[in-house]
Amino acid sequence: MAAHYEITYIIKPDLDEAGKNAVVEKFDKILKDNGAEIIDSKDWEKRHLAYEIAGYHEGLYHITNINADDTKATSEFDRLAKIDDSVLRQMIIKRED
Repeated sequence: MAAHYEITYIIKPDLDEAGKNAVVEKFDKILKDNGAEIIDSKDWEKRHLAYEIAGYHEGLYHITNINADDTKATSEFDRLAKIDDSVLRQMIIKRED
């Protein structure tokens, strides 16, 4: 049975719309290529950060909900998000609902 995950990540606020869309498309593709079914992928908003991250005081929040049979997709997303300069932070939560 597939598990439901919620992935929230913060993108650098100085990217233009095309740059932000490219980051979102890249990470949606990584999830799909690793067996996840994307339920929705949506921008939240630009928000002020509670503390500075890499010199930034605000970031563009993006939330993706997925179903996945195993952790392959979430592990690959996490690995690549950590080394992508456009992503300030990411968080993956396994939902029980």
